[in-house]
Amino acid sequence: MDVLALHWHLPTEDLCPDRWAQAVAEALPGASRRLAQVLWQRQVCSLDKLAGWLNPGVYQPTPASTLGPDMAIAVARLQQAIACQEKVAIWGDFDADGVTATAVLWDGLGQVIPKGDRLTYFIPNRLSESHGLSRRGLEQLADWGASLLVTCDTGSTSGAEIAYAQSLGMAVIVTDHHTLPEGDIGAVALINPRRLPPEHPLASLSGVAVAYKLLEGLYEALDAPPLLPLDHVLDLVAIGLIADLVELRGDCRYLAQRGLARLQTQTQPQPPYPRPGLAELLALCKRTGDRPTDISFGLGPRINAVSRIHGDASFCVELLTSQNRDCAKTLAYEAELANTRRKALQRDLYEQVMARLTQIDLATTRCLVLADEQWPTGILGLVAGQVAQALGRPTILLRIDPPSEDGSPRLARGSARSVKGLDLYQLFQAQAELLSGFGGHPLAAGLTLPVEHIEVLAAALNRMVREQLGGDGVPQATLEIDLVVTVAELGQSLFRELKGLEPCGMGNPVPKLLVRGAWFQNAFHKRLRDRQNQAVGFIKTEFELWDDGALAGFPGEWWGHYRDELPAGRCDAVVELDFNSYSGYHVKLVDVRPVRSGTTGLVPLPTAPILDWRQAVPAEPEAVLRVEQAPVQWSEWQAWQRQAAQTGLPLALTFSAEHDDLSPVEIWQELVGIAKYLARTGLVVARSHLIDRLRLSATSLSLGLQALETAGFEVTDLDGETITLQADPDPVAPQAKAVQRFLDVLQEEQFRRRYFAQVPVTALSW
Repeated sequence: MDVLALHWHLPTEDLCPDRWAQAVAEALPGASRRLAQVLWQRQVCSLDKLAGWLNPGVYQPTPASTLGPDMAIAVARLQQAIACQEKVAIWGDFDADGVTATAVLWDGLGQVIPKGDRLTYFIPNRLSESHGLSRRGLEQLADWGASLLVTCDTGSTSGAEIAYAQSLGMAVIVTDHHTLPEGDIGAVALINPRRLPPEHPLASLSGVAVAYKLLEGLYEALDAPPLLPLDHVLDLVAIGLIADLVELRGDCRYLAQRGLARLQTQTQPQPPYPRPGLAELLALCKRTGDRPTDISFGLGPRINAVSRIHGDASFCVELLTSQNRDCAKTLAYEAELANTRRKALQRDLYEQVMARLTQIDLATTRCLVLADEQWPTGILGLVAGQVAQALGRPTILLRIDPPSEDGSPRLARGSARSVKGLDLYQLFQAQAELLSGFGGHPLAAGLTLPVEHIEVLAAALNRMVREQLGGDGVPQATLEIDLVVTVAELGQSLFRELKGLEPCGMGNPVPKLLVRGAWFQNAFHKRLRDRQNQAVGFIKTEFELWDDGALAGFPGEWWGHYRDELPAGRCDAVVELDFNSYSGYHVKLVDVRPVRSGTTGLVPLPTAPILDWRQAVPAEPEAVLRVEQAPVQWSEWQAWQRQAAQTGLPLALTFSAEHDDLSPVEIWQELVGIAKYLARTGLVVARSHLIDRLRLSATSLSLGLQALETAGFEVTDLDGETITLQADPDPVAPQAKAVQRFLDVLQEEQFRRRYFAQVPVTALSW
C-alpha cells in the first residue's frame, strides 16, 4: 500500500536581517548565523521576545495568578485542608503527562500534607477503564476518607462524576488542559489554560504544567516555605510537557528548559534532589537527560508503556518519586520490559491494520474506522497515529469488548488520531448521540460506543471529513526543510550550532537537513531485543551516509525500516542530526527520494550490457569484464558499471550462486584460529589472503581485527597490504560488543552476496 508522499518545502532564500542575527548572538554568545537563519525562517517569536525564547535566564515567567480567580479559590481550599488536617486525594491519568502531574502533586503536596496518612493518589487502569473520573474510583477514595479531591490532567468535562463525588462528601478541585465544559461542572475550582487567549504564554500548558502552577500558587501563599523549593519537581514537569507533545512556547518552553537542566543532574553521582528511578530509566535507555529526545524517545515511551501493557500506571508514580534505590531499580526494569513488549505489539498491530486497509477503497474513504475483538487496547492510539501519518487520513482504531454475562449491549473502545486541519473533538461532538463517551485533543482523542453504531459513525465521519476538507479530502503532508548541508558538515560543530533551538517539539520541530546526491553504504538491519535477550519484532536499519565530498561515511539509522527499503543509488535524503553518549553523533533518516537524471544536476551512472554467466560460463566466451566475486555493497557494483562504460566491454557475472558455507560465528572462530597460528609462528599475511580465505570484505576484516585486539592480540600493519599478529601471554575474552559488530556486518555481507547471486539482471541495469 502506498503511503502518503511528503511534499518537501525547501528553505527560503530570504536571508535574516543583521539586527535579527545580532539579537541571536547577544542572547546566545557564540551562536552562528546559521542558527539565526533557521530561527528567522521559522519565525518562532518576535524580535523583542527572542532573548527570552533562547535563554531561560532572561525569560520572565508568568505568575500562577494569571490562570484566573479559580487559582486563588483552589489555593484557599488547599490551605483549609492543610489547617483542618483533612484527607486529600489526587486523581491522575495513565499517560506520561498524567503520571508526571500526579507525581508532581504527590511530591509537592506531600511536603505539607503527610503522604499515606492524609494524602493518596488514584490513577485509572488504562485497559479496563477510560480517561477521567469514575464512580468506582470515587467510592474507593471516599471509603479511604478523602474530603478533598484534586484532579490533574483530567476532569474538565466530568460534571456528573463531580456531582457524585460531592454526594460522597468530597469537594473537587480540577486542574486540566483538555476541552472546556459548556457550563458549570460543580467543582470548587476549575484551573484550565484553555480559558486564556490562544496567544497567552500559559495557553499551551500541559496537565503537569498546570499542576505545577497550582503548587506555585500554594507555595507562595504559605506562611513558611516547604523544605524543598518548588523547582525540585521541574524534572518531572519537563518529562510531562515534552512527552505530551504540547507546543513549547511561552512558559511551556521556559519550564521545559529549566526542567531539562534539572533532569540532567540525575546522572550525576549526587544530584541535588535525587530520583533514583529516573536515574535508572536514563541508564536503561542509554541517555543523559540533557536532550528533549531523551524524553520523547527514552523516558516518555517507557512511562507510557507500563499502562499500555499492564493497565495499572500507579507504580510509575512510585518509580518517579521513591527514594528507595532498590525499589526504584526494580520498577525501572519493569518499565523497560514493558516498553520492549509495547514495541513488538505495536509493529504487529500496525501490520495487521495496513493489511486490513488493502481491502478498503481509499479513493472514497476519507476517515478510517476499524475494529477488532483481539486488538490490544493500550497501543491503539500509537498505531492510529502511525496510520494517520502514513495515509494522511484521520484514523480510529477500536477494540470490541467481549460479550457481557448479563447480555447488555457490547461496547467498542479505542483511540483516534487526526491530521492537520481536522479537529477530532468537534467531529465527535457532532456525533455525540452515537457515542457512549469521548474526550481528548483536536488531534488525539479516545472514545467508547456501542458496537452496532460503528458503521453509522464511520459513514457520518467520512461525510464530515469530505465536507470539511473539500476536494479529494486528503491533505498534502509537508516536510519543512531547514538547511541544505553536505555529509562533511554533519557532526559536532553543526549539532552545537543548532542546539540553541532545543527543546524542540510541537511548533518547533527538530531541524530537518537535506543532503543532495547522497548514497548509502554498509547498511544492515537488525531485530531489537529486550534485556532478557528476547526478540521484540522491531526493526532498525543502520547505515553510512556518503556524498561526493565526504572523506568518510556518516553513521545513521532508520527506525522501523529494512535495509532493502533504502534506494540503491544516488538519492536526496532528509535527516535529523542527533547525539547521545551511546551512539555518538549520527543522523536519523526522515525521508528519502532516489535521484534520477536531471533532478539535481548529477550525472547518472553509465549503463553497460550485463551477461548472466552465474550458472555456467560459455565454452568460447567473448571479451568481457568478469565480476568473479559477488559485491557486498552497491558502490562496488557501481564501480564495475563505470569501468565497463570506460572500456566499452559488457559485464559478465561469473560468481557462484551458492550460499556461504560457514556461518558468521564459524568464520569468527576460524579467524581466531588463524590469529593464534600467525602469532605463534610470526608469519606475515596479506590482507587479501584473509579476505579471500574467509570471504570477507575490507570493512568486515577491519572489524574482525579490531575485535581480536580487544582479546589481547596486537595487529601491526606493515605496508597497508600485509600484517603481523602478536598474542598477549595472558589472553582475555574479546569484548562482546566488538565481536557482535563484526558478526552483524558479516551477516549483512553474506545477505548481500546472496542477493547479488540471485537478483535478476534487469534489477542491476540502473
